Amino acid sequence: MAIPDYQAFMYPLLQLLGDEKEHTLQEAYGYLAEHFKLTNEDKEEMLPSGKQLVYHNRIGWARTYLKKAKLLHTVRRATFVITSRGREVLKDPTVTNLTKVYLERYKEFQEFNKTNTKVPSPLNPPSKDEKLTPQEQLDQSYKIIEQQIEDEILDRVKSCSPEFFERLVVELIVSMGYGGSIQDAGKAIGRSGDEGIDGIIKEDVLGLDMIYIQAKRWEGVVGRPEIQKFAGSLEGQRARKGVFITTSDFTDGAKEYVNRIEKKIILLNGPDLANYMFKYDIGVTKVTNYVVKKVDLDYFED
Repeated sequence: MAIPDYQAFMYPLLQLLGDEKEHTLQEAYGYLAEHFKLTNEDKEEMLPSGKQLVYHNRIGWARTYLKKAKLLHTVRRATFVITSRGREVLKDPTVTNLTKVYLERYKEFQEFNKTNTKVPSPLNPPSKDEKLTPQEQLDQSYKIIEQQIEDEILDRVKSCSPEFFERLVVELIVSMGYGGSIQDAGKAIGRSGDEGIDGIIKEDVLGLDMIYIQAKRWEGVVGRPEIQKFAGSLEGQRARKGVFITTSDFTDGAKEYVNRIEKKIILLNGPDLANYMFKYDIGVTKVTNYVVKKVDLDYFED
């Protein structure tokens, strides 16, 4: 049989998790291949890029959509469990399959999908009156993939060790052009003992100006009092600029405060951190490149 689309994989994947035990992505591949009686030929079919199996890719996206709808929860790398919401779905006798339209009933999924509502892709086929050009379709489909990867990056960062987090921040700062070298930044940044790191790094290679860094793997939002303490620490370190990084988010009060003080403080929340890691190739690897070309009109000039 033909390999089902990603939506067809969602309900049986949720059924696999119905025993409320932890299951791995590898288990899901085997279970769903057997469920749909995929042939060896089906299981060997690759994406056009030649970098991933088609059914692995579609199961991966099914998992992502269930996660965005809060029907399953990732407990660690490639391992997940069903949520109470997911159990409710399985108990509903009227539900025998899941689609993107069904998942739209959940606020969390709506938030995830709101910027991609009209993106034509295997995840969201174009409507009859879709007016996007092929180039626009390619660009917007890329955005969907980027968002999915950044979400996974943030999950991994939150579960890593303090030592790994410290190294990650050092590598990111140097990749962005700050801190001089890995060695310089590594010496300047040290553990603070509270699931965070802090230190002073060079703004440029020569160290003509310095930046105070504080980064914390917090779950709760960071409020104004914490940022006020950070601003005060800049005085003690004779620093005029600072960057506060958190894996969670900042309150509106914290954001308003940094806009009103003289010192320059940049706030980076979890999504910002994941976005910069994606942009500067920290914790990601390139799978394939698509080169879009156009006719060189100058070449054909006499």
